[in-house]
Amino acid sequence: MRGVEGSDSSPVTPEDLAALHPRLYHVTTPGALPDIFRHGLLPTSALLNLLAVPAAERPAIEAERRSGSITLHHPVHGTATITDNLPLSVRALAACLDDGLQPADWLRLLNARVFLWADRAGLDRLLNARLNRTRPRDVLVFDTLGLATACMGRVEISAINSGATIRRPARRGLGTFTPLECHPYATWRRLRGQHDRILEVTILGGVPEPAAHLVDHWTVPAASASDFLPGVHRGQERGRTPPDGR
Repeated sequence: MRGVEGSDSSPVTPEDLAALHPRLYHVTTPGALPDIFRHGLLPTSALLNLLAVPAAERPAIEAERRSGSITLHHPVHGTATITDNLPLSVRALAACLDDGLQPADWLRLLNARVFLWADRAGLDRLLNARLNRTRPRDVLVFDTLGLATACMGRVEISAINSGATIRRPARRGLGTFTPLECHPYATWRRLRGQHDRILEVTILGGVPEPAAHLVDHWTVPAASASDFLPGVHRGQERGRTPPDGR
């Protein structure tokens, strides 16, 4: 393998990404896996297309903060749940946007992408976040090399949690989602100030055949306030230890 951390002038390849992050993690609503296999791992905007949501109803889902999950029904394609985006404050978002973007613009950018955590640390922070502790979640684990190869041209990397504005939110704009093939890894890090690592991997438009790249999945049960233990993977406290994905 080339020196991904070094000064190689070649853009990042799926092999490079897999060497840095062999597994990618996606969190979804329990019970969604059969439909994900059937239709693909779709971002919100593509899901609205699939379910034929009327144009008049789409802005409230795609361009506004969702304070709760939204359940949609289709006579052929069934039922889908679009999760809330409670970790995002519109006021805080407006204050950290660059490139002339407005909150609605950023939300549309988010809703055009599928998001995967690049490591277990990011996954654990999400599952242990106060807003998520008391609701069950399914974790899908994907083989990075296979997924990135299949989706090449639509794979992007991000150094921030782009869907949250809690605790001193990072600035964000049109350059937040960097196409995988755009820069050598060392150049990307230099442009980010040398300290950043890949936090999110995003797939513009979604993953058409996720079953081909899924290597594991598990359900994380809801935890009550009394049984949540800081620093412990959710699921461990009830005897279920998730695989480490390495």
